[in-house]
Amino acid sequence: MTKDRDIPNRRDFLKTTAAAAATIAFPGIVQAQAFPSRPIKLICPWPAGGSTDIVMRAFAESAGKALGGQMIVENKPGAGGTLGAVELVNAKPDGYTLSQLPLGIFRLPHMQKVQFDPMKDLTYVACLTGYTFGMVVRADSPIKTMQEFVDYAKANPGKLSYGSTGAGTTPHLVVEQFARRANIKLQHIPFKGNADGMQAVLGGHVMAHSDATGWGPHVDAGRCRLLATYGSKRTKRWPDVPTLLELGYQTVSDSPFGIGAPAGMDPALTKRLQDAFSKSLQDPAVIAVLDKYDQPVIYLDSAGYTKFARETFEAERETITSLGLQAKT
Repeated sequence: MTKDRDIPNRRDFLKTTAAAAATIAFPGIVQAQAFPSRPIKLICPWPAGGSTDIVMRAFAESAGKALGGQMIVENKPGAGGTLGAVELVNAKPDGYTLSQLPLGIFRLPHMQKVQFDPMKDLTYVACLTGYTFGMVVRADSPIKTMQEFVDYAKANPGKLSYGSTGAGTTPHLVVEQFARRANIKLQHIPFKGNADGMQAVLGGHVMAHSDATGWGPHVDAGRCRLLATYGSKRTKRWPDVPTLLELGYQTVSDSPFGIGAPAGMDPALTKRLQDAFSKSLQDPAVIAVLDKYDQPVIYLDSAGYTKFARETFEAERETITSLGLQAKT
């Protein structure tokens, strides 16, 4: 009798022991299965209301549903879009703090001292999309073409003002490359993001604005004139607008971006997040927002995005050095 009664207890003991051993041996599996148990914070390092903010909110809603939880966007604008990376340095690698990673995180460390190392402090979850950049002026501007932009700048050195999303960002450095090749001198006015930059150009505080397609609705509504885009090809949305490349300035920028997390995150969690964001790229609501801002799908999984990060970090070092903008030591 005693032995019969002991049999279930022994089985329970063995099951409990096996479960404990699995928890010790595979903590990532257990953690990933329990994730998420609370809202995930997704940092958008640009102001609320701008094109990136709107895109990131679409990704957050879709990826949150795919994970069976909630993802909340928190805006941290400034510092050329690098404040999200800064916050990841001090966050726990538990999957509850993520950030959009613009291309500037690979560039700014070569230009000035920053509080993060893109090669050591971040986990690259997935690359998702990229920007279409361009130069706009207000619709009533006397500047109607990029040639007239260059002519005005040559006739008025340093007086043609243009805004961008911050010093060291792609919309800033592409224009500096273009200006160098066009042999003109411009006045750069940095802003925190698309929303305040567009307010400045529409209000007449700057003569032009270089940015991603947050200016798109204003161009379509006739409030702004698009002079040129910066990609390797003309856009489908504005096929009559030339690129800087075809205008002869040998300046091209296709700017992929994705999602990052703190370094040291468990691979099982990274894969869950990667798969959720990958699934969001099939969500019609997300695709509609990307189409609205003329952003192509540029997907890389965690391994591919990590490789891209290493290669881009070195490429940006070369670009910054060629422009003479490297940090002084």
